[in-house]
Amino acid sequence: MHRSASRLTRILACAAVPVMLVVAGCSSDSGSKKESDGSSSSAPGAKKSVAAVEQAKFAELPDPCKAISTKTITALVPKAKNKAGTPATSSDTAARAGCSWNGLDDNGVKGSQYRWLDVGFTRFDSDQALGSGAKRAEDDLTKQLAKTRTAEGAKKLVEAPVSGIGEQATKVTYDLTKTGEDFKYATIVARTGNVVVTLTYNGAGYAGAKTPSGADILKDAEKAAKEAVAAVTDANEKQSSPSASPSKSAKSSSN
Repeated sequence: MHRSASRLTRILACAAVPVMLVVAGCSSDSGSKKESDGSSSSAPGAKKSVAAVEQAKFAELPDPCKAISTKTITALVPKAKNKAGTPATSSDTAARAGCSWNGLDDNGVKGSQYRWLDVGFTRFDSDQALGSGAKRAEDDLTKQLAKTRTAEGAKKLVEAPVSGIGEQATKVTYDLTKTGEDFKYATIVARTGNVVVTLTYNGAGYAGAKTPSGADILKDAEKAAKEAVAAVTDANEKQSSPSASPSKSAKSSSN
């Protein structure tokens, strides 16, 4: 009987060993699972950072009627009706502005020369949803060129890139007959930062006067476009300069 009891004790002791190992194993797996579940549950909550769009380069537009010098206006539009220019209608001149000049240089029996010059500015702000101001300006430049290509009645239309005007620019030249006269047209569409500058210059000879040279019209248009693009930079440099706003001492003295 004593031997039977000892044998039973040994059997139970041996049987207990694998049970303890299994329990220990389960406890270990349970801990690993909790840690795994904890790390996986935190993953969905992690937020991906969204890169901010590039800040717009220019915050201001120049006065369009002063963007081209008086000297250039006098040379390109002799006898201009209004040398100060006629501003375009705009509900927001900080985003869109323009000005135009036109005039007829009457030379009596030698005929007359007509010239017309127009400049327009469009500024784009950076927007997280729409993109950077520069990218939006690039898209608008493409749209402006598309409009120019579809000018009604245009003949001999030629389009080509032009260097030295802003960050990118394209020239478009064509002939157009209207009011019974042959006109020469040149349009320059340029981008500087987040601003698009569109300048159009055209001319014709009336009453027997010679039609102006297309090459001369283009040359003058490029000259005026360079001035218009430079005016964008000038307007923003003046705006950011200390002298552009009253000093603290001036404000305090006025109070």
